[in-house]
Amino acid sequence: MLGNSLIIFLIWADSRLHTAMYFFIGNLSLLDILFTMITVPQMLVHLVFAVNIISFNRCMAQLNLALSCGMTECFILAFMSYDRYVAICHPLQYPTIMRMQVYMKMAGVCWIIAFLNTATLTALTASFPFCGPNRVNHFYCELPAILQLVCMDTYMVELLIFALSVVVLMLPFTFIVVSYIHIARVVLSMRSARGRQRAFSTCATHLTVVTLFYSTIGFTYLQPRSRHAADQEKRASVFYALVSPMLNPIIYSLRNKEVKGALSKVMGKVS
Repeated sequence: MLGNSLIIFLIWADSRLHTAMYFFIGNLSLLDILFTMITVPQMLVHLVFAVNIISFNRCMAQLNLALSCGMTECFILAFMSYDRYVAICHPLQYPTIMRMQVYMKMAGVCWIIAFLNTATLTALTASFPFCGPNRVNHFYCELPAILQLVCMDTYMVELLIFALSVVVLMLPFTFIVVSYIHIARVVLSMRSARGRQRAFSTCATHLTVVTLFYSTIGFTYLQPRSRHAADQEKRASVFYALVSPMLNPIIYSLRNKEVKGALSKVMGKVS
């Protein structure tokens, strides 16, 4: 929470970080904060006080908000790859293409589409019959775990959710891959080794976050359902609910001269 809040504050406070890349990083930090607030407090209540009960409405709200954050992050990561593509492949046109109004609209589209899609999905899930025992095999209300409690044949529903997951996860991922194919082609054609290293270093942060996010979220939504898979999903969920939000601020700031410079500037003013 502190690390992600610091990233957002530094991006807001330092005018040198008022660019599309850092604007999207600020969105990712905000998503990490929201996802942590949605899942961790309830989990701590269950662990510390041994009170493992959650109301149906609160469970559906947690499901909706968690899905919204995950879906928004998929789209934000895709737009970040486009930002890197324009910066490296069309550097002279970058200030014109990635204007403030443009990347703010991009982020707005990500949030709106994600929340509308997840609201529909949550409403569909809440309409299913639940006849007990209503024991969620998870540490928060995750969609695959909730569907295990439905008292009806959920094959078609799970097939629909799997198809939606492929669209939501794989289309942005495909967009990212295509963007980096073009980036790699341009970078490898550079004659200067220093230029190649600098170009790749600007993409390192984004690639690291993409790898962490898709390796865990894809494991949860892009595999067949089974009891063994459910236990593995819980372990993967621990990573993207707890570990990933903690690592992301380190990834954003590690070897990032702009963020370090902004932190030094703020600390200098404080001292």
